[in-house]
Amino acid sequence: MPDSLLLPASYIVMAEAEPDLSTFENKSGLAEDMKFLASMPELCDVTFLVGDTREPAPSPQRKKDPPPRENKLRLFLKRSSEPLLNLQNASQQPTSQQHQTLIIEEFEPDVFRQLIEYIHTGCVTLQPRTLLGVMNAADYYGLDELRRACAGFVQCCINVDTVCALLASAERYIQYKCTKSLVQKVLEFVDEHGNEVLNLGSFTLLPQHVVRLILARDELQADEFTKFQAALMWGKKYCDNNPSTSIKDVIGNFLEYIQFHKIPANVLMREIHPLGLVPYSIIMNALAYQVQ
Repeated sequence: MPDSLLLPASYIVMAEAEPDLSTFENKSGLAEDMKFLASMPELCDVTFLVGDTREPAPSPQRKKDPPPRENKLRLFLKRSSEPLLNLQNASQQPTSQQHQTLIIEEFEPDVFRQLIEYIHTGCVTLQPRTLLGVMNAADYYGLDELRRACAGFVQCCINVDTVCALLASAERYIQYKCTKSLVQKVLEFVDEHGNEVLNLGSFTLLPQHVVRLILARDELQADEFTKFQAALMWGKKYCDNNPSTSIKDVIGNFLEYIQFHKIPANVLMREIHPLGLVPYSIIMNALAYQVQ
């Protein structure tokens, strides 16, 4: 990864010592965002309960009541899943002594904590595992500088070691608009490095429909036996986690995406046929095609 990305002067992204990490620092925007925080009594003395596990996230603490002001961070309240969980009437205006609790269901705890970190400090560490969540959260809450930094980091962090983590995270945020563009970039990388990606241990962590999507791509540059081995590896992992499931049934979901007639006859007979996972008719048709 390069030492820095060429970005507008208002913010910089600096490489960390660890690979595939980058620190985004919004220098000029920090003062503005802190002014936003200071002008928002609604965000003071608030507890955010985030994700399916309702993990608490830190929130700004207010020292005095400044005059109210409209700004982008009000979206935290406007877009929260269940605005007020305390016992006050929803129509009442909270006083300075009342504590508010907000549920944030849209994003995972790690993602939301990074968002809060950025709002507090103007600085956040970007990493592939949470990148898509942070980018969509930044877009959702109107933090444009952070969203652009995430988009820039995408260009640097897509590699053989990160593609599966990026695709796995896409499952959680498939309904958000930033997801589509990132997934397309990742799939294009997978197409160009097919054999390497299919041999990754992390390939087994992908959802089944993503595995099928990859194997079905005409642009995928991978040999057919490697595709079969990847499907077999994924199927074994799936059956380890679901012991009552037949490996033959699992592999059957992928057979239509493998062109067995392109696999050498000796490999078909020595490596694939003895497993008993591929119907005999498919093996025979592949062999017949090769002798034509």
